[in-house]
Amino acid sequence: MTEYDATRRYADEAIAEPDTIARARAHALEIGADPISAAVGAQIAVLTAASRALNIVEIGTGGGVSGLWLLRGSPRATLTTIDKEPEHLAVARSAFADARVPAARARFITGRATDVLPRMNEASYDIVLVDADPEGVIEYVEHGLRLVRAGGTVLVPRVLAGGAVADPVRRGPLETAYRSLIQETQASPAVLGALSIVGEGLLQLTTVATD
Repeated sequence: MTEYDATRRYADEAIAEPDTIARARAHALEIGADPISAAVGAQIAVLTAASRALNIVEIGTGGGVSGLWLLRGSPRATLTTIDKEPEHLAVARSAFADARVPAARARFITGRATDVLPRMNEASYDIVLVDADPEGVIEYVEHGLRLVRAGGTVLVPRVLAGGAVADPVRRGPLETAYRSLIQETQASPAVLGALSIVGEGLLQLTTVATD
């Protein structure tokens, strides 16, 4: 193992996941959901805390794991979670109840993001987490940037696809979509972008206020 690999492994394993989130992770894995890692969860919790987020949207529930991390960072926030799989939403609802998240702080929407997102109010949210079908990630991020207020942030986990995005030989639809997303947002004057390599990777895009 190289020094770089050892450092990354240490950073991934250093996070102490709360018991309620650990239980949510176990249940999510049982139903075949793919929750974000604890390392990425800790990062998004810090980002919601730093931005004092009050209105959050997540696309893809991950069985409630990502939602619990988001709300951990911002105890007063309201979370809207969207998923096309009713079972994933049911497990997330149970995880929130286990964590004693008040019912008024979470809204669960069953449906495809492409159908739900166009009906949501623009410039009304502080954070949008995009953790859904990788093939549609660019479209989801475009919607996310429309939904967040000026200075709001869109978060995209898994953007490194397990190292495949960094491998120029890998040119499948998934790798191509993530590379395009990273390149286009880095070149855009409308957002400030940062790419974290901890966990499965996290792209952070904060909109630039124009006034």
